[in-house]
Amino acid sequence: MTGGLSHIGAMAAIFLIAAFIRGYSGFGFSAMSIAGLGLLMDPRPLIPVMFVVELSLTVLQARGVWAQIDWRRVLTMLVGATVAMPFSVSILARIGPDPARLVISGAIFVFSVLLLSGWTIHRRIGPLGQIGVGLVSGVCNGAAVGGLPVATFLTAQPIAAPVFRATMVAYLTAIDLVALPLFARAGLVGRETLMPGALALPVAWLGLWLGGRHFLAASPQGFRRMAVTLLAVLSVLGLIRSLG
Repeated sequence: MTGGLSHIGAMAAIFLIAAFIRGYSGFGFSAMSIAGLGLLMDPRPLIPVMFVVELSLTVLQARGVWAQIDWRRVLTMLVGATVAMPFSVSILARIGPDPARLVISGAIFVFSVLLLSGWTIHRRIGPLGQIGVGLVSGVCNGAAVGGLPVATFLTAQPIAAPVFRATMVAYLTAIDLVALPLFARAGLVGRETLMPGALALPVAWLGLWLGGRHFLAASPQGFRRMAVTLLAVLSVLGLIRSLG
């Protein structure tokens, strides 16, 4: 019983921290949750949970971010993501827990390193480039980390923090709406998603509210760097577990 309670407590803590990061920076909930929870259990049944919770968080954030969304960028990237996601979801449905953990942790590690490196883009990215970013995002969203390539791409450009946050929230909502039916069709939505989902919603709402109140003294950019560093650490632990 104690092990079960500690397990639930660890899940709740991960959801709370991940939602706080989402509320403060506009992204990171799914990547942080799946990286942390993947250390405790098979990450595949949790991926649809991440999408449902992300959608519920958007409902709570919509009024505050709507006017800042770069819709042209969101829709262009979504074209690429929609093409790629059926293939990535199909592959994820066929592999086991350890290969899934390896793929998820590897993707998180790569994009965390890019985000931490300060990589910048010095030329204008046109529609084809944005569609390409969407393709990469769609591939990664089979592992619930489709927001990281886009966060990396947007961070590398001179985009104001409110626009970054709003555009990330809108884009994550769009790809989650595309992904959920694909996961259901692949048989990845079942009983294993119910308990984490029931636990995640109220805890995530609390974390989002706390993050949205800007309880930290750090700037959004400084806080984002701390969050990405934590993601990198979790991804390394995931790689070690999947290879061990």
